[in-house]
Amino acid sequence: MATKPELPVNDPMLDPKTGEYRVIAPGHTFTSVTDEISRIVLTSHTPLGWFFGFLLAGSICMMLLTAVTWLFLRGVGIWGLDIPVGWGFAIINFVWWIGIGHAGTLISAILLLFKQQWRNSINRFAEAMTIFAVVCAGMFPVIHVGRPWLGYWLLPYPNTMNVWPQFRSPLLWDVFAVSTYATISVVFWYIGMVPDLGTMRDRAQSKFAQFTFGLLSLGWRGSVKHWMRYETASLLLAGLATPLVLSVHSVISFDFAVAVLPGWHTTIFPPYFVAGAIYSGFAMVITLAIPIRKFYHLEDLITLRHIDNMGKVMLATGLIVAYGYSMEVFMAWYSASHWEFFMMWNRMFGPMGWSYWVLITCNIALPQSLWLRSVRSSPAIMFLLSLIVNTGMWFERFVIIVTSLYRDFLPSSWGTYKATRWDYATFVGTLGLFTALFFLFVRFLPMIPMSELRMMLPQAKIRPKAEPMEAGD
Repeated sequence: MATKPELPVNDPMLDPKTGEYRVIAPGHTFTSVTDEISRIVLTSHTPLGWFFGFLLAGSICMMLLTAVTWLFLRGVGIWGLDIPVGWGFAIINFVWWIGIGHAGTLISAILLLFKQQWRNSINRFAEAMTIFAVVCAGMFPVIHVGRPWLGYWLLPYPNTMNVWPQFRSPLLWDVFAVSTYATISVVFWYIGMVPDLGTMRDRAQSKFAQFTFGLLSLGWRGSVKHWMRYETASLLLAGLATPLVLSVHSVISFDFAVAVLPGWHTTIFPPYFVAGAIYSGFAMVITLAIPIRKFYHLEDLITLRHIDNMGKVMLATGLIVAYGYSMEVFMAWYSASHWEFFMMWNRMFGPMGWSYWVLITCNIALPQSLWLRSVRSSPAIMFLLSLIVNTGMWFERFVIIVTSLYRDFLPSSWGTYKATRWDYATFVGTLGLFTALFFLFVRFLPMIPMSELRMMLPQAKIRPKAEPMEAGD
């Protein structure tokens, strides 16, 4: 008979009834929750660590600006693209960034519909992560076409020439899928902040902050009618966003699956692309959540329960990804196609076989430690694992794209691929852009939803008369 692992008896963060970590530390009140979150934004003294991190991220972002400027001047020839590898870092990074954005929608929409309270402390910055990841992803198809100033040709705009986009192209499907995903994500993120923006408006001391938060809060007063409309809008947007978790990365996988190239032409791509996206997305949430809770001392709001649950989701989606890898190997053998068999053998043992074993190590082997609760409850180990998983997921896209292209049907057309310094500069620069945007978000907007956390407190059921309420309550 299985027994639960021994836990610290006097740990206040453990629920004595269930033995699980609490979602929020005991002893909090409406006022304490509001104070702890709003002080980060409304403080007049920005921590020096924030300035250092923002300047570092901004400096790395300048690398992106330099690389893209040189790209516009000289063309895509500065990248390592060649024949037969016509797709390189740009598409790899595009798919990787879109995948990272999946966890925000899942945490916000699906867990909201299933009434999972543990989402409340992490959904706000997970949604912000989604938007910033889509910003980083969206630039790659535009700069990859070689004539970015003609990017609007991808849209079905009215024109006298009656020249329409090729609607049978999966690359055009990406335009509609990603733009829809970005629109819903931004609206969902903003609507969710309205009650908190009303609270920030009432607590702000400077006239500029009062005006800005008052403008953004859309006249929020916390009335019953406002709350009814807010909850209705949240459920409707969650219902719209939920199918996007499945559809967006499925559509992106069609970029490869509709081709007849060995390694791409497979029906398993849509489900395992979605699982991989959620896998890498939750890894990025952990990468952001652990430094945030440490730097801003939010261990009582972002607890080990959140890290533990996200570790479980990573474990489940990682096993789905492992199943996808195994099915690729099985079908290469079962299909009796020597093209497929050679593709898989070359992927494992060819000149770039090292990249395949890096992804197997990072995505399958090392994350098996997530079966241990002691690993899932260790912030340091989870932070390291999240970096490993995101590295492995980047290599997954590299293996799918490059190792399927550089050796195709005809040996006479075989080539190789080697990224240039401009490829690396563009990718690293997007990391700087993403981080800089996130630093601005945590400084100027409430990164944890105060209104939803207050609803989790025992006082929310029976409101004490002595405690004042905020506009967002």
